Amino acid sequence: MVITSPISFHKFKTQASFYLKEKIKTVRLVLTDVTPTELLTEEATNGNPWPPDTQTMGVISRAAFEVDDYWRIAEILHQRLLKFDRKNWRASYNALVLLEHLITHGPKRFAEEFKSDEDVIREILRNNFQYIDEKGFNWGLRVRKLSERILELLESDQAQLNEERSRARKLTREIKGFGSFGQRCSTTNNGSCLGDYSSSTTYGICNSDQLEYKSCLEEKEVNKKAKVITEKQKQKQNSKHFWVNADQEDGYSIEENHPFCENELETTTSLLISTTDS
Repeated sequence: MVITSPISFHKFKTQASFYLKEKIKTVRLVLTDVTPTELLTEEATNGNPWPPDTQTMGVISRAAFEVDDYWRIAEILHQRLLKFDRKNWRASYNALVLLEHLITHGPKRFAEEFKSDEDVIREILRNNFQYIDEKGFNWGLRVRKLSERILELLESDQAQLNEERSRARKLTREIKGFGSFGQRCSTTNNGSCLGDYSSSTTYGICNSDQLEYKSCLEEKEVNKKAKVITEKQKQKQNSKHFWVNADQEDGYSIEENHPFCENELETTTSLLISTTDS
């Protein structure tokens, strides 16, 4: 007679639940007008014990230059921020993490769009949320610091915001130079999840082995979907309905008719070509 340990049974339940959720997402993609980017944003800002990683946020910020996906992403973030409370705080926190990235890496329209949420974010600050996990990470302090950071960005003038965007993008490029910064999760032989917690000082880490095992499954799926969306973005770059985020592409400047850019008549041109012509 085989005796199943509680941990093994928990992993079985986790895998079954994960499989069911993936099937539901597949049905949504087929039967509704939901987009892959919309699903990815929902997953990145749900109640996961880990925040969205750098790769996922990069994919979402590039997808935000697609007009339809921009509005879908913004709506999800508006709803997440509105639903902050002491018991279900992780979704709102993950939304704050993604929002900071979008303000500094996505369309400039995001800063204007979320000025209407300043009171909501101030309410999160006034809530004085307190939570220190079993490993000693102060999540309450992190939520407050991130809220203050976003309010500073939203209240900045255009020159200050441009400076912050340039600084953040430079930092992102430097971080990418160190390798797989966003990879926090790898599976051991016994199925537990080990993490590269290089970003833990910024966003924090998981708590228990069971949570980390579930997180590992879900994060792998998120990363897989991020790669799929990235490939689709590359295929769509030549489409008239897709606007390349040239600020994030080395060697390019924005000169295109983009609905979220300040200049109305622009076309994407290579700085290398401009230099050659001059």
